[in-house]
Amino acid sequence: MLLEYVEKALSKAVYKKLRDNTYSGSIPDCPGTVAFATTLYQCQQELRSVLEGWLIVKIRHGDPLPVMDGLDLNKSMPKERKAPLHA
Repeated sequence: MLLEYVEKALSKAVYKKLRDNTYSGSIPDCPGTVAFATTLYQCQQELRSVLEGWLIVKIRHGDPLPVMDGLDLNKSMPKERKAPLHA
């Protein structure tokens, strides 16, 4: 299910060729996912890596994830557990 989510998110990526002939990519539905590279292919690979790291951080912190084409990972995400306080 996570791999399907990654693929759906990447299908929404926006790429731009920059003035210096390098590329930038981002996923508007996933704020903060931005990549830069010298070729479009490298930019796509870098954006995949950025997205995977972004997902790990969001999941670890229990932050809500955007729904991708009807795929809602929030329903199956474990709730964050608070560690018991010790005196």
